[in-house]
This record gives sequence, C-alpha cells and structure tokens, in this order.
Amino acid sequence: MMGLGGLGVTGLAGCAATSGTMAVPPLAPLRMQAERITRITVCLRPFRAAGPRLDVETVANKRVVHNYGHGGSGWSLAWGSSTIAARRALEGGTRDVAVIGCGALGLTSALLLRRAGARVTIYTQDRGPQTRSARATGTWSPDSRIADADRVAPGFPALWEEMARTSYATHQTYVGLPGEPVSWSDRFVLLDNAAPGRPAASAPPAETVHFASYGGRLLDIVPHYRMLAAGEHPFPVARVRQGTSMQFNVAALMHQLTTDFLLEGGRIEAMTFHTPADLGRLREPVVVNCTGYGARALWKDESITPVRGQITWLAPQPEVRYGLYYRHVSVLPRPDGIVVQQIGDNEMFGYGIADEIPDRQEAEAAVATIAELYGRVPTRTARWL
Repeated sequence: MMGLGGLGVTGLAGCAATSGTMAVPPLAPLRMQAERITRITVCLRPFRAAGPRLDVETVANKRVVHNYGHGGSGWSLAWGSSTIAARRALEGGTRDVAVIGCGALGLTSALLLRRAGARVTIYTQDRGPQTRSARATGTWSPDSRIADADRVAPGFPALWEEMARTSYATHQTYVGLPGEPVSWSDRFVLLDNAAPGRPAASAPPAETVHFASYGGRLLDIVPHYRMLAAGEHPFPVARVRQGTSMQFNVAALMHQLTTDFLLEGGRIEAMTFHTPADLGRLREPVVVNCTGYGARALWKDESITPVRGQITWLAPQPEVRYGLYYRHVSVLPRPDGIVVQQIGDNEMFGYGIADEIPDRQEAEAAVATIAELYGRVPTRTARWL
C-alpha cells in the first residue's frame, strides 16, 4: 500500500454523496514525518471551576475589573467576555483605563474600550507573540474547559451563551481579511473499531471535573456535522463525521488586533507587576485585569487550575484546508504551520499539570498516529487527492 504522502495533491473529487448532500472535495495529504517538526509549544489553560472571573473590586485605590480564567476558550469567548468587562470598566463615566495583559482578552478589551471613547493603555510584560494566547490551538471552542457544571452560578449558562454569540458574530467580521485572521475549514472526526493508541503519559488527577458543555445552546447559528457514507471519503476507518468549523490564524489575528488598537490611538507600555499593590503605580483610576493564567501568581488566585496542552508544529502545507481528529490526536491546518495535538481520551487530560517544558516523545507519538492512518489509505482512494 502507498501512503497519501507519496501520491501528490491533485486529483478528482470524490464520488457522489448520498441524496441531499454534497460530495467531499479533493483532500490534499497531510505530510506527517517527525523530520517536518518545526517547533513544540506548551500552553497552560487557566481553568476556573466557577467560570471566567468578571467581578469588580477595589485594589490599591483602583477600580479593578477582572477578565480572566477562560480555560480553553479564551480566543473563542474574547469579544463577548471583553464586552462585559469594558461595560463594567466604563460605569461611572471614567474615560482613562489601563488594561493589564496583551493576550486575547487584553487586546479585545482594549480595542472595545478605545472604540467606546476611552483613553486606553495596555501595560504588559510580554507582547502578543510571547503571551500564552499565542500558543493556543486556534479553533472555535467556546465551551472548552470553561467551567465545572456542578459549581457554576445558576445564571452562568445564559451568560456563557451571551458571550459566545457576541464573539461568534464579531469574529466573522475578520473572515476574508488579508492573512486570514479568521477562517473556516472542513473537519473530519474519524472513528474506528481498533483499540486506540495510548495517550501520552499524564499525572493522574486528584479530582474529576464535570466540565460544562453548552454547545447545544448555539445549534441555530453554527454549522452541523453529518455522518458520511463509506464511499464519500478516503479514510480507512469505520465511521467518519464531517463538519465545518471556525478557526483562528492566531499570529495574524493577534497582529491585526494590535495594529488596530495602535492605529486607533491606543498605547502599549512595558511593565511588570509582582503584586496587586503594584497597580498603585498606574495613573489610570480603572484597571481591566486580563492576565490569564498569570493571575494565579499575581493575584494569588488558587481557583485557577492549569490544564497543560502541547502543540507540535509541522511546516505549513498551504494546500491542506481541512482538519481531523483520530485516536485522541487533533490536526488543524494553519498558515503558520500544521498543528498536531495529543488531546487525550477525555478533558481531564493535562488537568492540574503546570509543566511547560515541551515533550518531544509526546510530539512524535502524535505525529506517528496520524502518519499510520495515512499509511493505511488504499491507493484506490487517490481520486480524493
């Protein structure tokens, strides 16, 4: 058998789909070799059982609006969460606002405040490319480790829906811009009857979290997945589900937001905060705290639990326009590289692990899992290439 990697990337469309559906378009093969790994990055997602922190308090004579603790949903919920934070920051008529942090939440909060007429300065130790937000997977996942369903306030599901719908609509205004800061891609969920590959080693969690799942509240606005017939796809597995999902080219999106903020009169200053008392150095009377996982140390907020996630980056393949999930491994095509990620057999994978050291063994195992899949594709399916 010849793997897809040796068959080229052109060919005819697949056979006709079942009545009322569309055939799967030609699929370029993923080139899964360890030699193509360009880097390995690790991000600690800031999970809070109660959901994102959006309350207001007074610290060092400053009115502080918190906007952090979004788990794996920071980019997905950024516009909705920041809309709430910006509104609370402007209560009372204050027009001078400081934003702490330059990641997804910091940039969207700062932009919304600036567009509302406030004078805004972002104070940050790291610029966008150095933040944890820059190491995000880049897929629309608004309820990924967003909260513990057993520990949220009664009104949180409705609040989450408000944030998700606001973000979803705003993100779509970036579709089609140069650099594709936001785009759409086809996704394939591959399910077979064989024993799954063993996930990378992970320390056993001391607790089990009932992660909230609210996707059903958005069924009227998001594309739906469908089960494909055996003749509609090239994959050598028992079942395949296909759908379309929003994704973020994080590098381009972060650059776009930063550029927009600066062009619209915002300012960014380098500053490191060691304790909340350091806010007293700021000239602004109102502060929006968007420090993400960093809030655990800065605010001594032990309600934040790290959830480790590692990305293996392979050299970009511009011809690949689809993502897939297979045996606990997710693959997402981005202009800055092919994202390969071991995600485990449930959402407890990586929970409570604060280690940000890249694991080469985990990276190569994830790549090998997908390489094995493509190596089993019969040559007769070359019509999809």
